[in-house]
Amino acid sequence: MKIAIALGIVYVVWGSTYLAIAVADRTLPPLLMLAVRFGLAGGILYAWSLWRGDVAAARPGRREWTAAAIVGGLLLFVDTGGVAWAEQRVASGLTALLVASVPLFAALLDRTVFGVRLSLTALAGIATGLFGVALLVGPSAHIDPVGAAVILVAAFAWAAGSAYARVAPLPKAPFLSAAMQMLAAAALLGVAGAAMGEVGRVHPSAISLGSLAAFGFLVVFGSIVAFTAYGWLLRSGASSVLVSTYAYVNPGVAVLLGWLFAGEAVGGREIAAGAVILASVGMLVLARAPRGRRKRALSEAKASV
Repeated sequence: MKIAIALGIVYVVWGSTYLAIAVADRTLPPLLMLAVRFGLAGGILYAWSLWRGDVAAARPGRREWTAAAIVGGLLLFVDTGGVAWAEQRVASGLTALLVASVPLFAALLDRTVFGVRLSLTALAGIATGLFGVALLVGPSAHIDPVGAAVILVAAFAWAAGSAYARVAPLPKAPFLSAAMQMLAAAALLGVAGAAMGEVGRVHPSAISLGSLAAFGFLVVFGSIVAFTAYGWLLRSGASSVLVSTYAYVNPGVAVLLGWLFAGEAVGGREIAAGAVILASVGMLVLARAPRGRRKRALSEAKASV
């Protein structure tokens, strides 16, 4: 039940963050916006962890902070930062569709790094999901190639960061672990934003209420709620293929929100593709990796860290 609830949060909240990022990007520079977002969210979670005594219990040192910087760098700096930057060139719905390549990368890393054998059902689910994405994008779609390439690199970084997070020496307390990753990513995003000249693009008087509202949603729900749920899923023993199914559900949520709030057209093709994608999610949920084999692979990987 806990896994189902956490997955539901990740499905719905992260599906809506694509539209929120697009709205925030209208009057806020993307990298500095994310630096402040993760700095605030990470600071709140770290203060909460201090109050709960999680910091004193875990006593995170250089080893833990290094792991948090690697995981946070891949998940939040490369992936989320890349997505936010690319959404200046690619529509939010199409961005979500390209991010649907995460399960393919995750499955490949599971096989090559952890030695997990994928069942025919899982392979069929991945193929079905990609087919659904292809239906949505179509041969006549016009996507900025640079933005698309950045999003695909970001998707691979998310899969790699998620794989490493399973064996990384992170604190077991989910709030503390998430806080450390966010603070590390905030520092990286701040440096990158400044290096790309975003400081000169900050004009407080020009920031719209819509962008501020979207920013608030990203801090509270996208970062504190959903990212913590995702981190807990990675450490809960749930299959990486199962966890990565959010990448197939998120496009459906993004397309629906785009239709409701951004006036994006949704026709029979989009509905059919959405049905195919949801079917692929069901196939991947049923195709859980054998727990005994997976536990042995994770134990061996942890021993080598």
